[in-house]
Amino acid sequence: MNSRILASLALIAAAGIFFAYVSPTWSGSIAAAQAAISADDQALAAAQQYTAEQNQLASARDAIDPASLASLSTFLPGSVDNVGLILDLNALAARSGLSVANIDVAAGGAGTGSSQSAGTLPTAASNPVGSVDLSLSASGTFAALQAFLSGVEMSARLLDLRDLVVKGSDTGVYNYQMTIRLYWLH
Repeated sequence: MNSRILASLALIAAAGIFFAYVSPTWSGSIAAAQAAISADDQALAAAQQYTAEQNQLASARDAIDPASLASLSTFLPGSVDNVGLILDLNALAARSGLSVANIDVAAGGAGTGSSQSAGTLPTAASNPVGSVDLSLSASGTFAALQAFLSGVEMSARLLDLRDLVVKGSDTGVYNYQMTIRLYWLH
């Protein structure tokens, strides 16, 4: 009989420990830890997927010819580089026979490519291409202007001639006011 009382007390103590300690611990802090582990597992899976995609894109980039990448970088550079472009335009004008009087960043011409002006298509605010307008004053013959515009057209850099104003002259030497838009990647 003594053994039955002892077994009953042990059973009651076990049930009390289970309901007082084990069950709240299991459903409280252990459940929270399991939820955190599950969230970490999902984050780890997403990180592994990102790494796999990054490696795939890196291998695709490495498969591109370096000369083509250099040409693309020249065509649409990663920065504005106004000074280099102004020197290139000045050299092109000198080779063409134009005399450049002034090259300046046009007032209000700087932008991200998201603003609209007459004759342009609407663009999204997330456009990765930026643009800036350069104002150029020059003088020379019409043949020199044609040679200069041909050089701008054949330029390795993406440029647009936005405006061209020609002021006449009886001597055959004309004054030109141009606005050239240049582009770069943000």
